[in-house]
Amino acid sequence: MPAAVPLVDLSPWYAGTPEGRAVVAAEIDRALRESGFLLVTGHGVPSELRAETRELARRFFALPPEVKQRYAVTVGGRGWLPPGVEANGYAEGTETPPDLKESYSAGADTGVGDPAVDGFWFQPNVWPAEVPGLAATAREYMARMRALSDDLLRVFAHALALAPDHFTRHTGRPTYTFNINRYPPLTSVGPPEPGQFRIGPHTDFGTVTVLDRQSGAGGLQVCTAEGDWVDAPFDESAFTVNIGDLMARWTGDRWRSTRHRVLPPQPTAPDEDLVSLIFFYETDHDARITSLAPPLGRVAYPEVLASAYLKEKLDAITMQ
Repeated sequence: MPAAVPLVDLSPWYAGTPEGRAVVAAEIDRALRESGFLLVTGHGVPSELRAETRELARRFFALPPEVKQRYAVTVGGRGWLPPGVEANGYAEGTETPPDLKESYSAGADTGVGDPAVDGFWFQPNVWPAEVPGLAATAREYMARMRALSDDLLRVFAHALALAPDHFTRHTGRPTYTFNINRYPPLTSVGPPEPGQFRIGPHTDFGTVTVLDRQSGAGGLQVCTAEGDWVDAPFDESAFTVNIGDLMARWTGDRWRSTRHRVLPPQPTAPDEDLVSLIFFYETDHDARITSLAPPLGRVAYPEVLASAYLKEKLDAITMQ
């Protein structure tokens, strides 16, 4: 397992002994300081739920384009994001061709009662009538991901010797997004343009990302602290976990929000067709994020309102 993306077994955390929890917290603190990425096993999420979610999503993606178009939205919407609407490289200020993917997007839909807030952060989820099982399965998957993400935030607090709810006190009614990404094969999309990826180089925006991915030649790469791109290791039983810019800011850059990308389809695997399940966790929309002071944090960023900070990031990657 490359040091760039270590593997952490969460089982001792869930076992609940002080010794086991201390070990897991120390391993995660080290991973987030050195890498910003890790693989986690022992998470308790059934493999059957992961497989069913992916299979039902594939049924949607296999529908004719004119049917999928009924559910078309752009970045930040709930429904189908067609090819061409998103370019993650723009988050870094880099002009790139659109990402070579299509997505189905869902997320938090329990509003706070303010139409201005609910209209963006808590939009009603839209589910395709042509795939009736997707709604219930995706809801269960999101519930599992939210629970796991909150557990990870508790591990984070333990790792920093903070109050157990230091982070989760800000996730009472959080915003989050669940993107199911399909990366079509080379035989479908043709040769990529210069600088075009399945997902261009970027950092994530929120607190923690939990990714269920498939192994492939055109797969995930992580940028090391030395600036080298390395293939992320794969373990079928594991989730790939990383933190986003908001969490890095919250910890005063003690932990790394690490650049990553998904390679374009490769000539060596022209028929490769991958589906990733990506859960982007954030905070309550009105959470005020203040950096941890030294010695825990290293950089004292100005306080930000979570929703304003995240909206600016989302706007940057939206193709006009």
